[in-house]
Amino acid sequence: MQIGEVIRKYRKKKNMTQEEIAKRLGVTTPAVNKWEKGVTQPDIMLLAPIARLLDITLDTLLSFQYELTMEEISRTVKEIDQMFDHENYEEVFQYAQKMIQQYPNCEQLIWQLAVIMHARCMLDENANMEVYEKQILEWYERTLQSKDEKIRRNSAGSLFGYYRKKEMFKEAEEYLSFYPEDSMEKKRMQALLYSETNRKEEAYKAYEEILFSNYQMLNIVLTSLYKMSMQDDNIEQARKYIEKESGLAKLFEMGRYQEISCKLELAVVEKNVEETISIAKGMVSSLDQIFGFVHSSLYSHMKFKEVDENFIAKIREDLLKLFRDKETFEYMTGNEEWEAWLK
Repeated sequence: MQIGEVIRKYRKKKNMTQEEIAKRLGVTTPAVNKWEKGVTQPDIMLLAPIARLLDITLDTLLSFQYELTMEEISRTVKEIDQMFDHENYEEVFQYAQKMIQQYPNCEQLIWQLAVIMHARCMLDENANMEVYEKQILEWYERTLQSKDEKIRRNSAGSLFGYYRKKEMFKEAEEYLSFYPEDSMEKKRMQALLYSETNRKEEAYKAYEEILFSNYQMLNIVLTSLYKMSMQDDNIEQARKYIEKESGLAKLFEMGRYQEISCKLELAVVEKNVEETISIAKGMVSSLDQIFGFVHSSLYSHMKFKEVDENFIAKIREDLLKLFRDKETFEYMTGNEEWEAWLK
């Protein structure tokens, strides 16, 4: 809001006329009229008296805000984006630049406006990118120094995309340092660079690691959802999560053992004799596939430790010990097939 608009707003709020304002400030009525119309602005020496007369602070009079709220940022960004419907790129760019000058510390606003102006420039055939990209890159670099980690990463991602599109891969790779080492996004971006710089073996390995890590994360999530459903006595929903967990293991080629072992707990809870026999037998017979992913072509570029036969034998021993636990599998007592198999 311009200073004249503020004067007009609070003058009316106090039910004062322009003549009264002029008389108390020792200026002419036309001068006040020009302030309110935005034709001229008050002398700097009059700012404090005007604020006192209108019972407002200087910050209010000057429409000063140290920072914008997220809602105000979203509204500003939306407004600027809509300006492209009726104004040319140069006019919108100048307005965006003015907003950034007005809020030079609002890093979220600066980054978002840089993204919009960058994207719109590439879409607008009439816009000369070379004229504007220096300023846009300066906005990106400025927000790259933010104390907010999310803003830094967003800016690094934008600069990564810019230099990658220019095929300046060395420069693009430098911005990956703004991401944590274990970041999936960093690994994906790195894999992208590998594939585009003819480092295919490294690209395959990086993508496979992402695939493998995502399986582990999804598996943990499904297991957690299953446990929550069991706590809520929602057996049907729990069964659905277990089926998804089994299907996930199959989809990611984790091996037969992983596909069926996740179903054991629910079979025990439901005291399902036939399911228990089927799952138990399947687990023991598929122990050689407990690390089935090692032989999967999905992970052929990853290196895994050799499977220790003694380790497999120990798991087999522990499994049979578990299945012989009479307290856990009390409901299986007397089943001839089960007891014969355990022997």
